[in-house]
Amino acid sequence: MKFNDESIRLKYHVEKVLQASVFDNGTMGLKPVELDIHPLLSNVIDNFALQIEDRKGSIEFEFNARSSVALVDEIHFSNMISNLIDNAIKYSEDPPKIKVMTFDDSKELKIQISDSGIGIRKEDLKRIFEKFYRVPTGNIHNVKGFGLGLSYVRKVVDEHNGRVSASSNPGKGTTFDIVLPRKSDKDD
Repeated sequence: MKFNDESIRLKYHVEKVLQASVFDNGTMGLKPVELDIHPLLSNVIDNFALQIEDRKGSIEFEFNARSSVALVDEIHFSNMISNLIDNAIKYSEDPPKIKVMTFDDSKELKIQISDSGIGIRKEDLKRIFEKFYRVPTGNIHNVKGFGLGLSYVRKVVDEHNGRVSASSNPGKGTTFDIVLPRKSDKDD
């Protein structure tokens, strides 16, 4: 096993332990600081470069938000974004095509993560943020997990006073929208 494969596997396990402990303790103990989320998103994207390359996929990013500073807990925020990108890779039968975008939205910052994966049926979409819920994957048997990933995403977003939603077309992909309060110039 290559060193990079081993470090990715270890990172995956650390994230799962962190997520499980959040649910066991009931509190996240966030340590939010003012951060420009664009470099943070770039770092998370870079962490998946090898995995996406191995699958012959692509990940694009378009940072359109003019004001991208928000109060976020760097570790939980990064793990949340990692979770969404990891799912986009895992739930793609073909080479994954992922797009990460940011937008200004009134006094909020919007992050959108889209993929061209297998998608989620409407009846399953209603439950994806529930703890332990796993969407039936049909022929994809290599996807492992405990059904904590998206409930962790929702908890992180909630703890940041934000909102998360998902839309999907089975066979065409899924889009997650995360909206966070933004640190504006007026807050200084």
